[in-house]
Amino acid sequence: MKLAIIAITDGGARLARRLSSGLTDADIYLPERFRENDSSRYFAEPVAHLLPRLFTEYAGLICIMATGIVVRVLAPQLRGKALDPAVVVCDEKGQFAISLLSGHLGGANALAEEIAGLLDGQAVITTATDVNNLPAWDEIARQAGMVVEPLDQIRELNGRLLRGEPIVLVDPRRRIAEHYLDLPEITWCDTFMAADAFPGVARVVVTHRLLPPKGQENILLLRPRDLIVGIGCNRHTTSEEIAAVVDEELQRAQLSFASVAALATIDAKADETGLLDFARQRQLRLEFHSAAALNAVDVPTVPSDYVLAAVGAKGVCEPAVLLSAGTGGRIILRKRKNGNVTVAVAEKP
Repeated sequence: MKLAIIAITDGGARLARRLSSGLTDADIYLPERFRENDSSRYFAEPVAHLLPRLFTEYAGLICIMATGIVVRVLAPQLRGKALDPAVVVCDEKGQFAISLLSGHLGGANALAEEIAGLLDGQAVITTATDVNNLPAWDEIARQAGMVVEPLDQIRELNGRLLRGEPIVLVDPRRRIAEHYLDLPEITWCDTFMAADAFPGVARVVVTHRLLPPKGQENILLLRPRDLIVGIGCNRHTTSEEIAAVVDEELQRAQLSFASVAALATIDAKADETGLLDFARQRQLRLEFHSAAALNAVDVPTVPSDYVLAAVGAKGVCEPAVLLSAGTGGRIILRKRKNGNVTVAVAEKP
């Protein structure tokens, strides 16, 4: 997580420098009057202008100042628990690390614990599940790198967890099941069919599959990031066409875009503007593979003479997804050509 540490007092500046030595990927922001010959970033603007800017640029803020300052300045910037960065507030002596904002999905609770450990201080965490030593669904999802859908079900399912009400966890690959097996109110099922034996019971479902909208009341979906989308396209294909085709083919295959971890293609497309724009717009890593590497992969479809003549590879999207998925990866959507775009999808092990 990219962090910003902001302090506004002399004691806070000393603590910020001490804290940064124990954190990775953290930038220090200090008032100009504390300038030293170091890598800290110094500001002359009011902190009321600085914090909102950093709020949009970093995954986490560590504010060494009064909690009231942070609340008043950041309140107008709040967008929602899935979008807001983690915010932790510390006093300048490092006695307390307060998880203020985005405790679970943003990781502020874990960050507060880390800071307290570095400073030999006390983490202050007020989320009900943590206080009761229960594994909140959104916190476990964050730790596992999963996407939560829909967000408005988090409160309901965490509430049921707190009240000790029955919940069915459908987790075929046991990605998170170990966190809940000791809780008597949680019933783990390895298939949807097994879960049907508990009609009317709220469910948490770990899957990259789309579910029919009917009967999704009291269902929280946790999307593992285990899909790789392979893309081949003609020269100068627009990002809009690529997006439309990818979305259409995923929908056709009943796969959730939220589970897509990366895109894969041939290195001849490293300068393909539409593809690069699509990856940037969807905030996805784009992995490139050489023609030689692609040709060494066995794929289920017939090699394309057209693709071989154009880029020197017998195929692009299928071998690319298998290479990016790694050992044990498997194709779950075979190559489909749609307009100027060809798409395949593989599942990571």
